[in-house]
Amino acid sequence: MIVCENVHKSYPLGHGRNRVLDGLNFTMNRGERFALLGRNGSGKSTLIKLIGGVELPDSGKIIRSMALSWPLGFVGGFQGSLTGADNARFIARIYGRQYRDIRDYVEDFSELGRQMKMPVRTYSSGMRARLAFALSLAIEFECYLIDEVIMVGDHNFQKKCVAELFEKRPDRGLIFASHSSQLVRQFCQRVLLLDAGKGTVYDDMEEGLGIYDGL
Repeated sequence: MIVCENVHKSYPLGHGRNRVLDGLNFTMNRGERFALLGRNGSGKSTLIKLIGGVELPDSGKIIRSMALSWPLGFVGGFQGSLTGADNARFIARIYGRQYRDIRDYVEDFSELGRQMKMPVRTYSSGMRARLAFALSLAIEFECYLIDEVIMVGDHNFQKKCVAELFEKRPDRGLIFASHSSQLVRQFCQRVLLLDAGKGTVYDDMEEGLGIYDGL
């Protein structure tokens, strides 16, 4: 379960602060699949980072009782001076997995080839996203946090990402920030709509998508 209780988050803006989340409340149960929708700047990426522990709220509480992935769209957690393979070794140590298994999976899935032996600081943003996605899937989590990362790469890579995440893991929870109504309809069960710092949950997908389209 994931519970957000009266979560506030703001960032410095000029001489004041930009309030992104203003008393957000919602609950997600194990195995549920949430579409996270909202206009640009509504706080989708911020909420995913907060839930994933990448950032902390200004106030309020986030309760997590599931094993969560790091945000798949967030690529700032890599050690840039290390190679892709060395970052895989680091992840394997953290989660107590066999390095060779993690490395082999990441090399195969990411399709980075010789770039796995290059420092991550030399990667393009798309290459970093491929590495982040592959590393996330190399470790089995109960809930995946996804910030539009499946739009990385060519059409075949996108199809592979969709199959790995949505089709091969039907029992896993998802919080999926996307602008694709097609993917939301196909793979999500509920809508969490962010607007003016608040979050509203819609059990009816079409109702939630209709209100989102009208924003």
